[in-house]
Amino acid sequence: MIGAHPDDVDFNAGGCAIAWREQGLPVTWCVVTDGQSGGSDLTIDRADVPALRRREQRSAAALAGAEVVFLGWSDGDVADGPALRRELTRVIREVRPTLVLVHSPERDWAHVYQYHPDHLAVGAAALAAIYPLARNPFAHPELREAGLEPHAVPETWLFGAPTPDIVVDITGTSERKYAALACHVSQDDAAGGLVAAARRAGAEFATLAGLADGRIAEGFQRVDTR
Repeated sequence: MIGAHPDDVDFNAGGCAIAWREQGLPVTWCVVTDGQSGGSDLTIDRADVPALRRREQRSAAALAGAEVVFLGWSDGDVADGPALRRELTRVIREVRPTLVLVHSPERDWAHVYQYHPDHLAVGAAALAAIYPLARNPFAHPELREAGLEPHAVPETWLFGAPTPDIVVDITGTSERKYAALACHVSQDDAAGGLVAAARRAGAEFATLAGLADGRIAEGFQRVDTR
């Protein structure tokens, strides 16, 4: 699971992550930036924010049972290009996932908050890493020299996509998802605002799928990347 900022993966796919860990499946969260520009507390020294947000993300990942990898990019300065594609190719070859979840590189104008430029850039770069770079033995030969052999990701799910076609009922893991989100206390009253937003999104996806009232879901667009 690849997110641009701390809390992105938790918000969009935390319920799935917890459910899959319950099934004994390994889950890795890759966080591209340290979220230096996040939050609204003007009293916090911005130089202290990266370490703070990494601590919050580690706490959230621990509650979900996920491993977490930080790439350390600067929040707001992410661009889809060779450097980020190479980094994500490296992570994919290291982790060797059968499924990748990542931001959609397309906008849904009904939900503008999903379309931070970093989200779009990470989505585009991740899809380029998935195909063709991670599977191409001739791409980034230095990675092979370091022992990272090519890996083909068979399936990718995009969160924040304009046209979700997979909706997963996460009602059973939703409260633990919210507990993980609440670890991000630096982000606009995470115990209220962030969790409340996740509850609204979960209810919307459940309605989209025709689930019963009170159910909670996460939604994605499936991409066949075999």
